[in-house]
Amino acid sequence: MKFLLDENVDLPLGDYLNARGYDVTAVALDYTRSIEDHEVLEIARAEDRILITNDKDFGELIYRQQLEHTGVILFRLRDESIPAKIARLEEVLADHADALAGGAYIVVSDRRIRVRKQR
Repeated sequence: MKFLLDENVDLPLGDYLNARGYDVTAVALDYTRSIEDHEVLEIARAEDRILITNDKDFGELIYRQQLEHTGVILFRLRDESIPAKIARLEEVLADHADALAGGAYIVVSDRRIRVRKQR
């Protein structure tokens, strides 16, 4: 799997994923900064990357505007520490890898992980 970290995602999550053999790029490091959300989504789709974000506006783009995507992990956590995010990301990768590979939109909150598979 390949991932794209949105500008609002902590770069240590990319380090964590890289250390586990995943291909990771980050908007803040590898692309033009401050690009629009629809452009971020297009980069992820064009490069077949799963977008990791803290920005719920991507739901609007995907479900209301019907923009294509190759998978999204949306963090909605109260505890935004790196260890907390890594722990939840480990759960997503362990329990929902097939859904991610199929382009799912996954919302990760403190209480649960909600998976919405692509049509």
